[in-house]
Amino acid sequence: MESKKIIALISNDFEDLELMYPVLRLREEGVTVHVVGETAGKKYVGKYGVPCISDYSFTDINPADYDGILVPGGWAPDALRRFPVVLDMIRNMDDRKRVIGEICHAGWVLISAGILKGINVTSTPGIRDDMRNAGAIWHDVPSIIDGHIVSSRRPPDLPEYMKDYIKILKEQN
Repeated sequence: MESKKIIALISNDFEDLELMYPVLRLREEGVTVHVVGETAGKKYVGKYGVPCISDYSFTDINPADYDGILVPGGWAPDALRRFPVVLDMIRNMDDRKRVIGEICHAGWVLISAGILKGINVTSTPGIRDDMRNAGAIWHDVPSIIDGHIVSSRRPPDLPEYMKDYIKILKEQN
């Protein structure tokens, strides 16, 4: 897994655990994880006060150089989905069938990217209708894999979510 590179998107009010747990878990596996936000080197603050400094800005990177992407929940997805460059990143990963991870409210970003029609997903129940209205098939389960898309509901589901994400990442060639 040392050759794998992942983008972890960030914006203020990310759900602290939904960003930090996946980043740390992937780094434990030897994966290079770059935290990418609107501004490089900026301190972003999670909903509960956890700070995280971005490594790069959205425009500093080429998504084609990465094996996957992580979208945290919290209120950050509502901001992230407003950046065309972020939606292009998601579409790039989808077109190349690279692993896309989304948890909680992160489904909003995939909805705005227009990639969920016919895809089995889960999310926080609060956006269930949004997911269904985007054409997704919503399930109330801790984590679900549909091809290269891995989704999860909320922080207590993180262990299952990351097992699924890592499984798909390992299967990618």
